[in-house]
Amino acid sequence: MDEALIKDHKPAWKGGDLPYKASYGKLMMWFFLITDTLTFSAFLASYGFSRFKYQDSWPIAEDVFTHFPFLHGEHPLLFVALMTFILIMSSVTMVLAVNYGHKMEKNKVILWLSLTIVGGAIFLGSQAWEWSHFIHGLAGVDGIFVPATLISNPYGMPLFADYFFFITGFHGFHVFSGVVLLIILLINVIKGTYEKRGHYEMVEKVGLYWHFVDLVWVFVFTFFYLV
Repeated sequence: MDEALIKDHKPAWKGGDLPYKASYGKLMMWFFLITDTLTFSAFLASYGFSRFKYQDSWPIAEDVFTHFPFLHGEHPLLFVALMTFILIMSSVTMVLAVNYGHKMEKNKVILWLSLTIVGGAIFLGSQAWEWSHFIHGLAGVDGIFVPATLISNPYGMPLFADYFFFITGFHGFHVFSGVVLLIILLINVIKGTYEKRGHYEMVEKVGLYWHFVDLVWVFVFTFFYLV
C-alpha cells in the first residue's frame, strides 16, 4: 500500500472517514428520516389492523370523500388525487432547486424553491378544506348534518375518523414544518448565505425531508384511500 495513503488515513472511529463523502448534517437528516419512517409505519400498520378487524362496519373511502370544490355531484377521490398530484409535483420542483444549487445558480434556486413552497401551501389548504368537509358530516333523516368527530362518525366506525384526523393531521404537520423550513431556506438563498458558504448543501438536506414527506403521503393515500 502507498505510504502516503497510510499516512493520510485516519481511524474511522475517530471521524477520519466520510462514508460516501456524506457530511455530518446529511447523515443526521437520514437518521431522522429513518426514525420517522418507523413512526409512520406503526401508524399505518395500526390502521390496517383496525381496518380488517372491523371490515364489516368500516367506511369505504370512495363513499366518504366524494366532493370537489365548486363542482356539484359526486366525484369519488378526485380531490384527493389532485392533492396527491400537487404534492408529487412539488417534489419535482424541489429536485430542480437542488440541481441548480449544485450548479450555484442562485436565481433558479429561488424560482424552484418558491414553486415548491406554493405547492406545499396549496396542499395544506386543500387538506384543510377536506377536513372541514369531513367534519361537516352527512345529512340525517331530518336533513340535519351529523358531524364527524373523534367520538362519533356518521359514515360508520368511529375509529375511521380517529385514524383520519390523526394520520392525515400528523402528515399535515410534517408538510407545514417543511413549508416553514423552505421559507427560511428561501430567505437565506435570497440573502446570499449559501453563496458565501460556497455550497447549497442545506437546500439538499431540506430537500431530503421534503421528498420523504411526499413519499409518506403516497403510502397514506394508498393505505387510507385506496385499500
